[in-house]
Amino acid sequence: MIGVELRKTFGRPRTWTTIAVLNALPVLVAVLLRVTDLAPRPGEGPPFLSAVLANGQLYPLAALAIVLPLFLPIAVAVVSGDAVAGEAQAGTLRYLLARPVGRTRLLVAKLVAVLAFVLVTVVVVAAVGWVVGQLLFDAQPVAAGTSVSGTSLTAEELAGRTLLAIGYVAVSMLGVAAFGLFFSTLTDSPLAAALGALAVLVTSSLLLTLDAASPIAPYLPTRYWLAFVDLFRDPVLWRDVVRGLALQGVYVGVLLAAAWANFTTKDVTS
Repeated sequence: MIGVELRKTFGRPRTWTTIAVLNALPVLVAVLLRVTDLAPRPGEGPPFLSAVLANGQLYPLAALAIVLPLFLPIAVAVVSGDAVAGEAQAGTLRYLLARPVGRTRLLVAKLVAVLAFVLVTVVVVAAVGWVVGQLLFDAQPVAAGTSVSGTSLTAEELAGRTLLAIGYVAVSMLGVAAFGLFFSTLTDSPLAAALGALAVLVTSSLLLTLDAASPIAPYLPTRYWLAFVDLFRDPVLWRDVVRGLALQGVYVGVLLAAAWANFTTKDVTS
């Protein structure tokens, strides 16, 4: 069942079209930086973007920071929102459940396919960012003043911390996937499920800008998305990274449990 869902997800042209469109923005930004030779000042714009002119090895991180606030969550929300609701809208969900396939097994298969999409998408964005960084910018060990803390990192240290950052971003997007999958079990409309997940994330982002919402800010799902930047400090600041992983773990656990409880008890008529 899992193999079927994986083939279905990655066999659709729209999946790879979504990934290609997602990578178009970082590539465009890189070309503009290379042509104009004008990067934002340190502290302005997406993290690491001000340093890529001096070191192209940082561009995978800049690419992730570019797509993380909006475009990557949209892609994940659309795919996860389509997981169950898409079958219901197409009228195939009832026939899937008519087979000797339990609802839990089907939901697990859908979840694995969504998680695979999240991981593949994040890795592809980072990989494309690395290739673009190598082609358009200088590639060298991080020089003093280009890392977040202003210290030097060896190529091995940079590679290791980049892999950790990729993993952290993937975990952050699992929270988005959990929201999308939960809403997908509540409706027969993939669009409604995706919009529901995005509405939660937009609300979270807006609340983070309000001082009045500061008491609940540490518990908002988007609060620690950019904490992967702390992996490139010297020494590494683990506090927000650990809090971000724990927060996403809570959201994923609660939402997946709610999705399972709803899906295994609902009446399927389509």
